[in-house]
Amino acid sequence: MQYGYARVSTLGQSLDNQVQDLRDNGVLKKNIYTDKYTGTSTDRIGFQKLLDTLKSDDTLVVTKLDRLARNTREALNVLNELQDKNIKINILNLGLIDNSSIGKFTTTVLLAVAEMERDMIVNRTQEG
Repeated sequence: MQYGYARVSTLGQSLDNQVQDLRDNGVLKKNIYTDKYTGTSTDRIGFQKLLDTLKSDDTLVVTKLDRLARNTREALNVLNELQDKNIKINILNLGLIDNSSIGKFTTTVLLAVAEMERDMIVNRTQEG
């Protein structure tokens, strides 16, 4: 079974493009979970419901890696937990994330970049 996840950081942002991308890639509307909440924590209602739903051999589809989390450590914990349960992870702008050494390395680097990007946004916002 395929499940999708879409997230934006604020209530004012729209999930429409992400949801449409997930649907265009074969995820049924009823299998798409969403949140309008920061990615710095994985403690999000929709995300937790999704994690409770996923089972071995399912596939999790997200549009971008930073939709899962913007905190490298938490995202790696989630990805490792999913892979340990034999859940496939399809990042639409990257492809299928596998459990190989290269897959883990690539994921770690990309998550670190996403976290740095978020930190830079926060700094620019605070500066004015």
